[in-house]
This record gives sequence, structure tokens and C-alpha cells, in this order.
Amino acid sequence: MISVLHVTRKPLSHRFFDMLSEQTLVPLPDNEFVFALLPSSLALPPNQVPICCPLHLPDSSLQGSLPRMRSEKSILVVEDEADLAELIRFNLDKEGYACRHALDGDAAITEVRQHPPNLIILDRMLPARSGDEVARQLKRDPRTANIPIIMLTAKAEEADELVGFALGADDYITKPFSMKLLLARVGAVLRRREAKPDGRSAISIGPITVDENRHEASVDGAPLSLTAMEFRILKALMQAGGRVLDREQLITSVLGPTVAVTDRTIDVHIAALRRKLKDAAGWIRTVRGVGYTFRTPESDE
Repeated sequence: MISVLHVTRKPLSHRFFDMLSEQTLVPLPDNEFVFALLPSSLALPPNQVPICCPLHLPDSSLQGSLPRMRSEKSILVVEDEADLAELIRFNLDKEGYACRHALDGDAAITEVRQHPPNLIILDRMLPARSGDEVARQLKRDPRTANIPIIMLTAKAEEADELVGFALGADDYITKPFSMKLLLARVGAVLRRREAKPDGRSAISIGPITVDENRHEASVDGAPLSLTAMEFRILKALMQAGGRVLDREQLITSVLGPTVAVTDRTIDVHIAALRRKLKDAAGWIRTVRGVGYTFRTPESDE
């Protein structure tokens, strides 16, 4: 028995077939397509794979046939490739997220300001306004600065990844990608945002204060405009109680153990954080060959 999950009248290009995982794209008459899930009990002879077969069922028997547990979490997908956006939307919808779509950078800015999502999946190469400019503008606006961003892009070089994180991305996924990986990363980013504080709302050391509940940081009472990554790095260093944290420990603390990024990523964020701290930058000290620590500046000792 094949369970029908979704109907679309636009066939997806073949290069997305690998992303479907256990799902199968089944063609119907009149150029209509159906996503179907093959049952796990299906037994196949060795070296053979399932074959997609047409299902001669009316639209009314397909749409809405499966109940879904809805989530309060909303996700905005900013992607100019309509077939890829539809594939992502379908999988997010299946996981219970409320998903919206913007085709270009200008539409994304408008959508975020009118209906702020819980998370943004952002392509870097967009018409009208690039994904980099979208991220830069959202992170500068206090109303949208704390919305997490996962960049989804064909730019796969290490330098591209560093630029993405420097712009405030919470995660960076390169195309082609695994849909299971994308869903796992979405869940991880949202869980980090929902993580309960450890009982302390604000941490103050020297001139610097970090308030986890309010997601605010300040120097001598003057507010700092930090990206989500910079905020988590500063908080991790201040909570370490003077211990030296190596780059791997910082990556695990701010991104989680399952996210793979280069050590250089942390260095880029530390440099950006120091620039924003200005005269208080000396509180973040480099221990050469080891990592970073938060202590009284050497000039004050």
C-alpha cells in the first residue's frame, strides 16, 4: 500500500530526486505529480529498487488525506528556485512547521517585517537583493536581529562559509544537500533558541553585561548590537569563569556537537565581537595555541 502525502502540478527537476530520501515522486496523468511514501515492509529482491507507478486517483482523495501535528513555529524559505522551495516547504510542512516562501530578497525583507518568522532559510544568490544583503539588513534592525538564519547556498568554499557566519548566520548548508540534514539543522537551531536559562538572567563581569533572558548585551550600560553567534560566544566565555576554551569547545557551545565548521569560523566571530566591544575588547584574551578566555585585560592587572 502506498500512502499519498502531497500533490503538485509542477514536476520537480531530476537533480532533486536524491533529496527525496524515502519519498518517491510518482507521475500521474495530465502532468500531475504525487509524493508517495513506500511502506517499510516492502520486500525487494537484491539489486532492485522500487519503481514509480501511476496512481489513478482523483484529487479529492489525495489532498488532506493524512493528518499532521501542527507546530507554532513558522519558517520563511527565501529561495528563487521554485521547485527547490516547494520541496523544502513540503518537508517542513510534513514535520509540522508553518512554512512561507519568498522568491527574492526584497520580498523576504517585507515578509519578515510584516510577519516575523521563528527561523529563516536563506539562499545567498537571489535576484533584486542578495541573500548577504538580506542578512545584513535583518541583523542591523533590532526588530529582526534575533531571528535565526540558516544559509542554504551553492557557495561551498571555506571563505564563503566564513562570510556567511560573519553576516550572522546560525548555520550554513551547501547545495546539493540532504533533506534529512536540513531538517535536523532546523530542529537544532530552534531548540537552541528554546533552551531554558540556567537560573541566572544576567551576567556582569567588568564593564560587560549579558542578559540571556532578554538576549541583550551592553558595555557600561551602552547596548551592543550583536549577531546571534557573537552573543552566544560572549556568553560562553563569560560563563566559563576564567577557564580557557579552545575553538572546538566554543563551536560545540554555540552551535552544538553535530555542526561541522572550521576553527577559523570562531576566529572571525571573535574578531567581529572585539570590534564591537571597542575599549572593552581586551576582556577577551587569546591564549596562543589553545583558544580564548574572558579575564581582566593585561593592561589592568
